[in-house]
Amino acid sequence: MQPLVWLAPILGEPTTGPRSAYGRNGEHMSVSSKGAKWHQQLHWRIAIAMVLGVIAGLIGGEPLAEAVGWLGTLFIKLLKMIIVPLVLTSIVTGVSSVGASAGLGRLFGKTLGYYMLTSLLACVVGLLMVNLIQPGKGADLVSVQTEEMPDLQTAQSPVDIILDIVPENFFAAAAQTDMLAIIFFAIVLGVTISTLRPRHQEPLQALFDSGFHAMMRLTGGIIHYIAPIGVFALIARLTGTTGFGAFKALGLYAFMLCCGLTLHLLVTMPLVLRVLGGINPIQHFRNMAQPIVMAFSTSSSGATLPVTIDAVENKVGVSNRVTSFVLPMGATINMDGTALYECAGVLFIAQVMGVPLGMEQQLLVVFTALLASIGAAAVPSAGLVVIFIVLQAVNLTGPQVELIVGAMLAVDRPLDMYRTVINVFSDSCGAAIIAKSEGETGIDEVA
Repeated sequence: MQPLVWLAPILGEPTTGPRSAYGRNGEHMSVSSKGAKWHQQLHWRIAIAMVLGVIAGLIGGEPLAEAVGWLGTLFIKLLKMIIVPLVLTSIVTGVSSVGASAGLGRLFGKTLGYYMLTSLLACVVGLLMVNLIQPGKGADLVSVQTEEMPDLQTAQSPVDIILDIVPENFFAAAAQTDMLAIIFFAIVLGVTISTLRPRHQEPLQALFDSGFHAMMRLTGGIIHYIAPIGVFALIARLTGTTGFGAFKALGLYAFMLCCGLTLHLLVTMPLVLRVLGGINPIQHFRNMAQPIVMAFSTSSSGATLPVTIDAVENKVGVSNRVTSFVLPMGATINMDGTALYECAGVLFIAQVMGVPLGMEQQLLVVFTALLASIGAAAVPSAGLVVIFIVLQAVNLTGPQVELIVGAMLAVDRPLDMYRTVINVFSDSCGAAIIAKSEGETGIDEVA
């Protein structure tokens, strides 16, 4: 038996069998084997860990949540540890191979256009559901326990977003995980490398390409060995500390949001895949099973990014040239679930307060939510902070509004988990569609 074979995905020791992190020509492969039995596949082990976490949390309550909570925190920190070097090496590698040419501009235009389209569709779905179900009419939220708003800094205007893109100090931006600034620096660096002479360009491209493969190998080790334990701890802590009591008072609101998110996930996005990419939605869902369960358990599209990149490259079949550009940008600015929530949430608050919003005001909500979702951080519950920007646009302010938002926050964590699934799945659909438009073949084909 090879020494330390269980550390092979992390230390680079070659392994045998389907769990090897590298395939032909040294390309990294998914750590989950398609040929393995269902109970050996990683996404099923994570799903089982989620179910066990719910059961354990309900039985053990807060004592169990405190006992195992640190394991979930450790898992999230391990994922966040690799985000900055993974995004930097991935984007620099992809952009430097495209170069400062029309190809980069075309890729950027397609990416931005896709993200604006799907976020707009999500806003429309949110407005449709809240007008149809009207969960705020007659709702009494006085008795609902409110929660303190998390301390999250968000941009206050589109100009602030533009200024925040350019970092004064890249290392400071990396230390603060300022993804927009990191992406901007990586794109500029990649374009610059592509303009160098071959004797300078080739060593730098090889350096960042090797760094990217090393980070994907490290990602494989963390996901394969730590993910099921970390997911169990996260779900157990959530269930043990919050339970499901708050849903009694806000049940119709939560039901409305779940219906809207489900409609966008199972109807809107499959139609987008079919119409824009000619891609089989069922096969895409199968290939994205692992990132979906990871997004649901972590509530962070940023923390799920390494898993998303791995699945989109190795299962969906998208090239690194596309994934390195589309997915990091998507994890930062493409928030379909957040956009849907903001539109539906603002109209819900207006209904609770008895304030009718006409068509013009609802269109203003859509436009503002579209811009505000771009500035939302890729962290849990960021949408509840950004919603104040949308509320101000329609002049819904004051202590009563803050009370309602606090009540919404009491049931937001499971809803935020579902929103993250929508965000991550939309990113993956964008990568597949854009890859198809760039002439790539074999996207979401059955192995």
